[in-house]
Amino acid sequence: MSTVLFEQGEHRCVAFNDLVRGEHGVQANQFLIMNGKHSAVLDPGGALLYNPLILEMGNFVPPHEVDYVLCSHQDPDVIGSADKWLLYTQATIVCSRLWGRFVPHSVPGYMQNSGPDRYHLLEDKGEWLTLGDARIRALPAHFMHSVGNFSFYDETSRILFSGDVGASLVPTGEPYRIVTDGFTEHSRGMGGFHRRYMASNRVVRLWVDMVRRLGPDMIVPQHGLPLRGQAMADFLEWLERLECGVDLLGPNDYLVD
Repeated sequence: MSTVLFEQGEHRCVAFNDLVRGEHGVQANQFLIMNGKHSAVLDPGGALLYNPLILEMGNFVPPHEVDYVLCSHQDPDVIGSADKWLLYTQATIVCSRLWGRFVPHSVPGYMQNSGPDRYHLLEDKGEWLTLGDARIRALPAHFMHSVGNFSFYDETSRILFSGDVGASLVPTGEPYRIVTDGFTEHSRGMGGFHRRYMASNRVVRLWVDMVRRLGPDMIVPQHGLPLRGQAMADFLEWLERLECGVDLLGPNDYLVD
């Protein structure tokens, strides 16, 4: 299923959700940013999602003409289909420099046109990327949860695509919608994941401070529902107070029975 998150002139942002079939894959969202004849797909997923995503994307752009495959981090549900994007498109894969030598492990060595020139590797500080007349900023989100992690901010729509940050557990088949209020109820599907997968309260506070300075109109995670308005403000306040990751560990977590 697809949901248009933003549309103005030749610029459009689209979310794809609920494409995983069966009970064995983690449900994840994929995203498409279009500016004129240029486009970027964000966190397209693995082989489980490639065909369903291509079919949905075909309603908006010819998939083989995608300019960028933007990867927030290295997990299979983000970039497990790298070989197919390299084989069937001319897209450049954008990811952290830390993962530049790991992502190719999912690409058969005999594949042509899959060398280093097909990758754009980001330094830790991130950078601006040009997409037609638009710009996308790769923003540091390291250790949330990956050691080389990025959020992607679309300057035109003011949407922050946050990867796993802000992820929520949503039942399969629940309508994709923007959460604008009722964050307390929504957060019940967020706590366990964020406490385990975010590295520490220090790093989440740094990210929250950066996001507040940025002032996005919407935060759109890879899993679950997007946040806007009061719900987005409540989420940032909740996250900056969250004890997580190494904050929660002690001697009893490293015992030998």
